[in-house]
Amino acid sequence: MGSDRRAPLDQLEAEVIECCACPRLVAWRELVAHERRAAFRDEEYWGRPVPGFGDPDARVVIIGLAPAAHGANRTGRMFTGDRSGDFLYAALHRTGFANQPHSTGRDDGLRLSGAWITAPVRCAPPANQPTVEERDTCRAWLDRELALLDARVFVTLGAFGYQVLCGILGVRPRPPFAHGVEVALPDGRWILGSYHVSQQNTFTGKLTEPMFDTILERARDLADL
Repeated sequence: MGSDRRAPLDQLEAEVIECCACPRLVAWRELVAHERRAAFRDEEYWGRPVPGFGDPDARVVIIGLAPAAHGANRTGRMFTGDRSGDFLYAALHRTGFANQPHSTGRDDGLRLSGAWITAPVRCAPPANQPTVEERDTCRAWLDRELALLDARVFVTLGAFGYQVLCGILGVRPRPPFAHGVEVALPDGRWILGSYHVSQQNTFTGKLTEPMFDTILERARDLADL
């Protein structure tokens, strides 16, 4: 089945990376790619919208917020090249979703099994804060992407992704976001909420490795993986 979904997902990716719908985000992602951080001054930044990544036959979809300016906006792959990604992919490796515990670039050999990673906003926003208009404009990409996948469990990293996903899936009323919240959908699918894997959360201990592993292991169980 993977090959059946790969072609339409590749087509969607080709459309995503050419998107210029939000002038503020276009200007910011390109400015960051031009100026670069000193530690990466010799690298060529991606500087475009970032497509989803993972197993086309994924039963679990992980939904973040938006690419980081010097992470995915630099490398071109979701949660790759920054501390948030270090935390996420190490956890995915521990719980059997990834073949290796690190993600440094698009050609580093990382493969996901049973999982797909995406975000409601595909361009790095200033201060990690997309506007409501940018969120709503970008939502169509996630809507189309989820329609191409056959996910049974959605893991949302933070309230932003949780709210967008609930809107796409028609969750009414929407339970308040909390770490560990579980929403059973009428069709047998599930939404699981987790604190975001941001440095702010992981460095302060708001989100620990055991806490996040529990969420991912619960996702595996619900997805029958």
